[in-house]
Amino acid sequence: MCRRGGGVQVGDTGGDGEACLRQQAEPSLRRLGTDRLDPDYPLADQIGALRQLQEECKVRHIGLSEVSVAQIEAASEIAPIAAVQNMYDLAERGHDPVVDHTARRGIAFVPYFPIAMGEHAADGSPVAAVADELGASRSQTALAWLPHRAPNVVPIPGTSSPEHLAENAGAPGVTLTEEQFERIS
Repeated sequence: MCRRGGGVQVGDTGGDGEACLRQQAEPSLRRLGTDRLDPDYPLADQIGALRQLQEECKVRHIGLSEVSVAQIEAASEIAPIAAVQNMYDLAERGHDPVVDHTARRGIAFVPYFPIAMGEHAADGSPVAAVADELGASRSQTALAWLPHRAPNVVPIPGTSSPEHLAENAGAPGVTLTEEQFERIS
């Protein structure tokens, strides 16, 4: 039986996260017999190695980043996949099939760059109009759209200021009607 706990958490490194990650990556590269991480390394081998670490209680959950439905399916045949992180927002919808697939499979979908502001959120846009109706900011409205899109979507927006953090923190209180959702979709 595995004792679940511990592990490495980015941000919990005593101040020098880059040094900590480098310290962990260098021995891994030596053990793998390579001098760089290779995105062309076969997916089955990558997931197989993670599955082995999971069986050894060294990894609790496995997540994938920037993957297709086919890659999720292939990985899922080897190990359970807990989360997928792809670029996704109101303007960048290329991963709609991945969102739908992960929702059906009960896999968390974590969009990165969840608040892409551009033409779709400009003055006079549907996002701006819905935000005005709700008394919310455009960013809050864009963030509220994501979990409305699918219940497994967990947006984690980055921020560069306390003001944006406070604004983003207000997004869960914004509820779209089905009509508003359709309008900004």
